[in-house]
Amino acid sequence: MISDYVKGKKKFDYPPDIQKGIMLHRAIDTFTDFHEATKEAKKIFRSQYRLYSGAFVDVVYDHFLATDEKYFTEESLFDFSQDVYKKIDIHIDWLVDKFAFMYPYMKEQNWLYNYRTRWGIEKSMAGVARRAVYIDDAKPAFELFEQHYQLLQECSRHFLAAVIPFAENSLKELQNQYT
Repeated sequence: MISDYVKGKKKFDYPPDIQKGIMLHRAIDTFTDFHEATKEAKKIFRSQYRLYSGAFVDVVYDHFLATDEKYFTEESLFDFSQDVYKKIDIHIDWLVDKFAFMYPYMKEQNWLYNYRTRWGIEKSMAGVARRAVYIDDAKPAFELFEQHYQLLQECSRHFLAAVIPFAENSLKELQNQYT
């Protein structure tokens, strides 16, 4: 969760298990950026959002992961989200300031669970716009999401089929390196 806020070698300021999480997150981000499905999905947002197209695709992928019954039922996603918040609470002292500021809202509004809903995605896209330097309005992003829902869903399915085994293998490698 904090990986996007931990830059460069700052990861070494954290305990080994958190370092592994940061490295896993970075590996998944790199895999995501170079995957063909991601490149295709980014085209939908690129003319309007340029370099931020990838951030919107990440939100889209979260939505389709949260709604895909192969991975989560409504109940299991809720349980998963609560488990994530409990784990973060245990490590609350390790949160980067920017994430620590946002985290109470994330938990209270259950952002992880609400990726299931279109209004949750709309709010998440608005959050991307708020944090971005050059974006004034996320409404067009949500409209693009709605207009290209089927294509984005296909891109997501293709991507998820590849990223999940990649993440599992990457985690095993990280655990073997640090044991």
